[in-house]
Amino acid sequence: MQTRKLGKNGPEITVIGLGTWAIGGPWQFGWGEQDDRDSILTIQKSLDLGINWVDTAPVYGFGHSEEIVCEALKGKRDKIILATKCGMVWNDRGRVNINLKPSSIRREIEDSLRRLDTDYVDLYQFHWPDPKTDVEESWQEMIKLKEEGKVRYVGVSNFDVPLLEKCMEIHHVDSLQPPYSMLERDVEKDILSYCEKNGIGVIAYSPMQAGLLTGKFDKSRLAPDDWRHKDQHFKEPNLSRNLEFVESLKPVAERHGKSIANLAVAWVLAHPAITSAIVGARNTDQAEENVLAAEIKLSEDDLNEIAQKL
Repeated sequence: MQTRKLGKNGPEITVIGLGTWAIGGPWQFGWGEQDDRDSILTIQKSLDLGINWVDTAPVYGFGHSEEIVCEALKGKRDKIILATKCGMVWNDRGRVNINLKPSSIRREIEDSLRRLDTDYVDLYQFHWPDPKTDVEESWQEMIKLKEEGKVRYVGVSNFDVPLLEKCMEIHHVDSLQPPYSMLERDVEKDILSYCEKNGIGVIAYSPMQAGLLTGKFDKSRLAPDDWRHKDQHFKEPNLSRNLEFVESLKPVAERHGKSIANLAVAWVLAHPAITSAIVGARNTDQAEENVLAAEIKLSEDDLNEIAQKL
């Protein structure tokens, strides 16, 4: 599979990375029940198919996603690029808060290293901005972790340009993880160009818009506790409008002999600022389909045709 360099200083990562949000199982923003055996097989299958990096986070299932990733990577740790995050913490009642205070970051990295059974994390990222803590204070703690060898590269998620600028004044930001899809394009306004200009790698999450852009979405099959029930993209009249748009993509996907899901990921990868797309999978069939997106090379005509539908 094709690889791209993560920003100006980062490693070579495959254009598709495996996301393990759903693998965490039930929690406040979970996707419903998940079989751990399926999760482990899915991670291992994804690596067999050529993906060289896995993205997780402590909050996914309150530590469970990291534990499952650890189990799946036994004997393969040195062959994989492992990314996790900090900043979303929970209490005994399952209430989640944003906390990027240095002391919290320090606790989180130690907990993640223990759950992942590793001495270091390849890419450590802020999960969300913390309005209660000066970002400079948080970022300086990340640099300390890098100097100590606990993390190799440092990045952020869901940051805007002003926050990126504050971090860049202290130390280079290796990566940004923003939401980006045909249905979620806010980062095109200024964030992507800023990252491209400043050598910040961009790893886009939700390129299939949490399943909407697969051509297979059926709301009736969502688990009762699936977080998507609360998302505006999945509520009327947005849902019907989104599904109509997805249907209009069929001719382009068929022209390439691939699925609409593959097309959605390939469209994200076609942007020059994007390094890689994080694509989730809950079973080996999904893992096998996901990697096919890397085979699509969209032409200018393809991109123009899609742009007219957006």
